[in-house]
Amino acid sequence: MKQLHLVVLTILVAFGLSKGPAAAGTLAARPAYMELKVYHLKTSRQEAVIDSFLQHQYMPALRAAGIATIGVFKPIGNDTAADRRIYVLTPYSSWKQWENVAKETTTKLVAAGGAYVNTAHNNPAYSRLETVFIKPFEQMTSLMTPRLNAPKNERVYELRSYEGASEKIFRNKVQMFNAGGEIKLFARLDFNAVFYGEVIFGSKMPNLLYMTTFANMQAREAHWKAFGSDPEWKKLSSLPEYQNNVSHIDIVFLRQTEYSGL
Repeated sequence: MKQLHLVVLTILVAFGLSKGPAAAGTLAARPAYMELKVYHLKTSRQEAVIDSFLQHQYMPALRAAGIATIGVFKPIGNDTAADRRIYVLTPYSSWKQWENVAKETTTKLVAAGGAYVNTAHNNPAYSRLETVFIKPFEQMTSLMTPRLNAPKNERVYELRSYEGASEKIFRNKVQMFNAGGEIKLFARLDFNAVFYGEVIFGSKMPNLLYMTTFANMQAREAHWKAFGSDPEWKKLSSLPEYQNNVSHIDIVFLRQTEYSGL
């Protein structure tokens, strides 16, 4: 009987049918942590340098080190922004893997050289590099590939940051996503989430980050309208224990690059 249970469980995992919202899409990875790098740029030259570095050097080096799925995104309207940005999302199975990969790839990239590695002090490749470490929520531990059929240039990736007024209040919002059922509600309404997670190191804390995806901006608007009017959400958001648990929200609309793996 135990052997039969093991066989069934193996089949379920193989086909991405394990319990919870993670079953909704194609399983990309089961990270213990995720690293989100944000390159802040001022010019189109810097953007071209970072694009080339990521596509032709950084991502191949990470794949060679065992990181199969890497997402790269740019804000919609990035080319007209004063602060251009490129977001790089990378999953890691452990801190040890991150340390080993960072050491291995840094050595290779420095040896390979190129415009990014050998940039001059008075002609930098970026204005700043921001790094955020994220721990996936217990109700969605998988990094998911969105199930979208729309052309890449129409798809909308929505990155949301929810800050809490204190650590205790922040924990309450995390609980609302997990035990409270907010993640399951997003899954039922087909928000095509990539990840949900708690920021454990970053410039804005305490806060959580999550990314949902849509075929286009019209689909995004329709999904959020359905979410806001859903009876389950109205009930959940009206519970006394979940009041005032978000002090600030940042929303960034992103597009995946042509070389992105997510």
